[in-house]
Amino acid sequence: MTYFIWTAIVIIAISMVALTYRVVKGPTPSDRVIALDALGVTLICIVGLFSILVGTNFFLEIILLLAILSFIGTVAFSKFIEKGDIITRDDSR
Repeated sequence: MTYFIWTAIVIIAISMVALTYRVVKGPTPSDRVIALDALGVTLICIVGLFSILVGTNFFLEIILLLAILSFIGTVAFSKFIEKGDIITRDDSR
């Protein structure tokens, strides 16, 4: 079982390298946002597999924090690509 988990961690780490390349060299900003979101998911997977490997529940809180930050980052980047501004201000006052 340990060899399977280490094999999965290595495969996911290789996919993280490919996703990092896509974030840096993505042809469009949309591709970069999707790659960044997938990078967050793969990081969550590695932390989850490491938690299983070590046999502790401590990393589950870290997984939850990473998921929240990944979601907020994806929404912020998507809004920035769509409108050019993350926080819209009403200057009509």
